[in-house]
Order: sequence, then structure tokens, then C-alpha cells
Amino acid sequence: MKIGITGGIGSGKSYVCRQLREKGYPVYSCDDEAKRLMQEDTDIRSRLTALVGPDAYSEGKLNRTAIAQYLFLNKENAEKINHIVHPTVRLDMEQWYRRQSPTLCFVESAILFEAGFDTAMDATVLVLADDDIRLQRAMQRDNADAGSIRNRMAQQLPQQEISRRADYILHNNPDDNIEVEILKLLKTLNGKL
Repeated sequence: MKIGITGGIGSGKSYVCRQLREKGYPVYSCDDEAKRLMQEDTDIRSRLTALVGPDAYSEGKLNRTAIAQYLFLNKENAEKINHIVHPTVRLDMEQWYRRQSPTLCFVESAILFEAGFDTAMDATVLVLADDDIRLQRAMQRDNADAGSIRNRMAQQLPQQEISRRADYILHNNPDDNIEVEILKLLKTLNGKL
């Protein structure tokens, strides 16, 4: 089974995925693999350079600052970059999945539904946290100001929309026990194999 893990910035989806890896489950990180493919794939490189300009790559390496500035400027820019990157990420994800032994496999994607990756999943999981908690976590993690984090939050689907679409929800506020929620989820999912 392929299980998509999603959640807004600062929700704790990466923490959940680390816990899954520690328990021996394979996890494909769309964000990490997109960065790798943006560096290695020649078609993506040429299309990003044409879109963003010569600053997209510096000394042969992906200029993450220039890409992020372009990407987070507005939704239209994000859509343009996603249109270039997402098809290759999806193909890479499908090839990765075919190499896994038959078990639960997880795919971490902040934009699982926006990218249409949910259509390739057997089930989806939302890691949910209150907006103010997410804001504080992301500011601390990224050493960023509240305005830039709020801008990034605004470019993602609202959590209420994702909640309606997700098959499972893991609550990850400070008063929640995310580890217990992960164990319950695994028990449920393994029961469906």
C-alpha cells in the first residue's frame, strides 16, 4: 500500500515520517527528491533557467534562494515551477515504489493534493496542528519571520479542505501524543494489508 502523508508547513509531517523510517517503513520525500531532480535532471534545469533566469543555478548548483524567492512570490509562480517539476517527481516516485518490497510505503508531500499525487495513493494521512503552533514551529525551524511563513501557509490548501479529503488525521498539537497516534495508524493500515 502507498500511503500519502501531508500537512501544512510546521504541522510535523517530517517528524511523523522520521518516526516511520525508524520503525523500518520506506518513506519517499517528495521535497528531497524534487531538490535532487532539480539539480540532476537536464530538462528541469533548462526549463527552470528559462523560467527564473540565469540565477536559477549558480556555479552549476541549484540556487535554492533564487528559486524560493520566485516560487513564494505568488501562486502563479508556484504553479509554473510545479508544472515543470511535479511530473518528473511523480515518475521518480512510481519507480521508487516498484523497487520496494510489498509492505506499507509512505510518501511525504506538503502539497499531496495540490500536486495530484493523492491519486497515486491507496490512502492519505493529514498531520494536523493549529495554525499558531505551525507558525511558531516553522519560524523557529527556518529562522524566518512570521510574514514569510504566513505567506507560505497561504499558498497551501487550507487545513479544513485537506481534512475533508484525507482518509486519516494525526493530531500534532503540544497536548497530543503523536507517537500513540502513529502506532494506532500503523495498526489500522497493517490490518488492511
